[in-house]
Amino acid sequence: MKTTRTILLFLALTLSLSAYGQRAETRVETIQFKSRLVGKTLPYSVVLPSSYSVAGQTAVQYPVLYLLHGLSGHYSNWLAKTKLKEYAAQYQMIIVTPEGNDGWYTDSATVPADKYETYIVQELLPDVESRFRTLKARAGRAIAGLSMGGYGALKFGLKYPERFIFAASMSGAFDPAVRAEDDRRFAWEYLRPSILQTFGAPASSTRAANDLHNLARTLPAERIASLPFFYFDCGTEDGFLATNLELAQIFLERKIPHEFRQLPGGHNWAYWDAQVQEVLRLAGRIMSMQNKARKETNH
Repeated sequence: MKTTRTILLFLALTLSLSAYGQRAETRVETIQFKSRLVGKTLPYSVVLPSSYSVAGQTAVQYPVLYLLHGLSGHYSNWLAKTKLKEYAAQYQMIIVTPEGNDGWYTDSATVPADKYETYIVQELLPDVESRFRTLKARAGRAIAGLSMGGYGALKFGLKYPERFIFAASMSGAFDPAVRAEDDRRFAWEYLRPSILQTFGAPASSTRAANDLHNLARTLPAERIASLPFFYFDCGTEDGFLATNLELAQIFLERKIPHEFRQLPGGHNWAYWDAQVQEVLRLAGRIMSMQNKARKETNH
């Protein structure tokens, strides 16, 4: 009888732990968001932390990392081409992968409906914060991306510092706003259609307003203290290394808080799968520190 009771208790405990493991598993949801600004459905995926639906944790609010894709990519790339879901399991934060099409996260100079910058700021962030239990404060928001998405992430950090505490780029394509018809730099034929459609003619106001290097170079000195912390890296075999080095030099000269890393590697998913792990680590650490400081200040 004692043996039978022991076996039954073990089975009950095993079933209980199994059920808890299922509840606590990191999960992904996809939202089919209909953008009023862009006039089309722009899906986004959300990676929810393991504790999100655990009993007793349902009042907890989580920091959010927005993770942007590159040119010719889509919102699903990060989950399909890297082990993002596996890496995310180590962190208590929400990760959002938005759809940006080939719009350079910029309001287009030539297609009035392609408002991919305004969409992120005015529609995506509010929608995420209304659907999920997020920390609705600057200290709980980070943004990062690869290539075109790296450009977008650092641009959002410079233009909207009141919204993000951390901005990061992997292999950032930082120079689209300064490329013209006779450009012969890295991957021009591949980049050309989207750049001309988004940024327009060489003298367009869209180019002037979205030139990442010039934004950093001309930023009023009194605004530097309000910026998020910037992290960016680029591979030594990457054609965008020169524009990354140029931006790093401007950040150094302006004393903009940042870290730049030049690492072995090229412009490919093997590099981004490795580096997204570092971006998650940094985003998690910075948002955790900022939220701890915010709580101590409020008390």
